[in-house]
Amino acid sequence: MSRAWSLRFVGVCVAFMLALPLAEARTSAPPPRTDNAAPPPSTNVDGQSNRMVDAINDTAATRELGRGARGPAVVRAQILLDRAWYSFGEIDGGFGDNMRKAVTTFQKENGLKPTGRINAETWAALNRDGEPAAVLYTITDKDAAGPFVRIPADLMERAKLPWLGYETLQEALAERFHASPRLLHDLNPRKPFAAGTELWVPAVQADKGARKAASVTVLKRERLLQAVDREGHVVAQFPVSLGGPHDPLTTGKWKIVNEVKDPVFYYNPELIWDAKPHHEKVKIAPGPNSPIGVMWLGLTKPHDGIHGMPDPSRVGRQETHGCLHLTNWDVQRLSALVAPGIAVNVQE
Repeated sequence: MSRAWSLRFVGVCVAFMLALPLAEARTSAPPPRTDNAAPPPSTNVDGQSNRMVDAINDTAATRELGRGARGPAVVRAQILLDRAWYSFGEIDGGFGDNMRKAVTTFQKENGLKPTGRINAETWAALNRDGEPAAVLYTITDKDAAGPFVRIPADLMERAKLPWLGYETLQEALAERFHASPRLLHDLNPRKPFAAGTELWVPAVQADKGARKAASVTVLKRERLLQAVDREGHVVAQFPVSLGGPHDPLTTGKWKIVNEVKDPVFYYNPELIWDAKPHHEKVKIAPGPNSPIGVMWLGLTKPHDGIHGMPDPSRVGRQETHGCLHLTNWDVQRLSALVAPGIAVNVQE
């Protein structure tokens, strides 16, 4: 399958919520890898200790956590799970269902009882990662320069833009550090998002190295995508949005046929069951706010692919028009583990 053919049929993948205003968080390239040095003293703009950051960096964290929990301990667990490549979407300090699934798989892969709760044994396994969970990042002139773009709600208006970039600096930084914009704000009360500002951010950069995937498994009922090695171990796990009743993802065995960074989106309303009456065929420019995000992994299954999305807060919770949607940073990570020819096994 050629790149052009594959992308021409991406129109079936547009998100179920495509016509709604976009949320505040998107993606960009990951930050430089942090070292193992102890984190610097945490302070706010008034010189007072940043208790939230201190709690996130507390390596003695052992309080049991489960669904519904919130706060710095959850943020710490989310950062450590993210660095282990057991994703739940964006780091937001809330223990939801996506996080429960990530914890369960982390426990299985580490020889622990898969309870889906973070107990003392799970904390011990997570805390073997000795790097700080929150670190300082200085906003650069390049970061602050953008350019930033207002993204229209209407798809036809978006088609007029030459690049679907970030709307704000806060949005760009939130995706770079896999966090919700709200969490980034809470970590840095009263700090301006401007060049030269030091921000506390999740230290999310992690390298899987040479451990590649031998295949990909999609668990429809769980809304999970797993990269699996030759021994059957889950190398990485990601929440995924799938097609709804009008565009169900069929079970079966497929293959990845191509990989396209910053893909162009060829929108065809004839392939979209709920297209607006005024919609017409258009070519939509690339960018992190594109309906197909920053990466496209085409499949042998006609019209479908694995790709990014412009609203990471909705991953695993929204319905698509047939494709598999990951957060932009997760599809970038997946692309580092797979290659064309890799099998994709879709299971109930």
